Amino acid sequence: MRQLLHAIATELGGRPGSRLCRKMGVPAGRMRLLQLLHAPPVAQRAPRILGVDEFAFRRGRTYGTILVDVEKRCPVDVLPDRTSETLASWLVAHPGVEIVCRDRASAYTRAIKEAAPHAVEVADRWHLLRNLSQAVEKTCQQHRSCLRKYAEQAPSPIPRMPLLEALPPTLIVQRVQQRHELINRMLDNGYPLSEVARRVGLDRKTVRRYRDTELDVLIASARDRRNVPLDRYKPFLQAQFASGVTSAKELYDQICARGFQGGYSTLSRYVLSLRNGVAVAAPAQIPSPRSITAWIMRPRKSLSTSEVARLDEVRIACPDITEACNLTRAFTDLVRHRRGAMLGLWIREAEQSTIGPLRSFGSFLRQDFDAVTAGLTLPYSSGVVEGHVCRVKLLKRSMYGRATFALLRARILARH
Repeated sequence: MRQLLHAIATELGGRPGSRLCRKMGVPAGRMRLLQLLHAPPVAQRAPRILGVDEFAFRRGRTYGTILVDVEKRCPVDVLPDRTSETLASWLVAHPGVEIVCRDRASAYTRAIKEAAPHAVEVADRWHLLRNLSQAVEKTCQQHRSCLRKYAEQAPSPIPRMPLLEALPPTLIVQRVQQRHELINRMLDNGYPLSEVARRVGLDRKTVRRYRDTELDVLIASARDRRNVPLDRYKPFLQAQFASGVTSAKELYDQICARGFQGGYSTLSRYVLSLRNGVAVAAPAQIPSPRSITAWIMRPRKSLSTSEVARLDEVRIACPDITEACNLTRAFTDLVRHRRGAMLGLWIREAEQSTIGPLRSFGSFLRQDFDAVTAGLTLPYSSGVVEGHVCRVKLLKRSMYGRATFALLRARILARH
């Protein structure tokens, strides 16, 4: 019976386990189940291949560290924080690690170099590709004007309406302007980044983006996130209106047949602006930076014919995006075929590039050159660790956010 209750507590926790026990006719409350959970003792020596990653007790506030045996694919221990001192102490108390799989966290790097200097550090390939995709997306965002200019110069069979001098400001644009002004004013006055984030109510990464990004780029990104389902139908509506179809009800039926899911009032306001002659010209149809990044990051053979054609148009429109695409394809080839010996040559090409985000990415790789080279050479990665991090999230949800460190550690290690 004790083994049965221990299994129920391990799989379900306190309250869900007690509800199952009531249905099974077993008298066991949640506290009795939780008292059965004890973390097994940790081996005196660390596994040969150790995976290290962080997880959140409370997202944005408190974090812990999970240690995983990559070869056996099971957790080894759980640490109460993600500081370098805690991990270094654990590595000193548990010698024997030869390879450490980690993400790009600098705290873990310092701990490994201090406590296990002979261990080989392996940077995770997924995180490398993610950092690269962020640099590519930032590049595409910075060159939106090139794409828009190319699209406006291209011949179009649809007649354009008169263009207003400037787009009317929207609420999201006004919010971006106010936040940009407030954040930069506080930083100029000497407030640290974390204090600005706390006072403004934003994440530190968001505050850093407002600090490092031009206002025009932020506004363009905000406009791309607008919920404007009518924009893609405006060229068709303008062509129909110019041909004599001026009934809002008839135009609404036509665009609904083409997939429009907005309300009638949205269309009626736009038709009224057409009748008054004050309608803003239909925006040039250009792909979003995220779409372009997805086309660049994926292998060309996995793209559809239309995606290949649109990517070729983007490359013709902007030489900088073409250069970014070539460098990105070269790096993804190194990752997929594990050609770590060619990493130094790629970094030199990236640092000599005219594209700022890719130059920064190349310099970032040079700072962690040995670990990145190992990640592009050895078959090990942090994929197993990421799987256990997802499992920790499920355990936290099953405990309704009331899990203490000791109880969560016991449940993580109990199954193994």
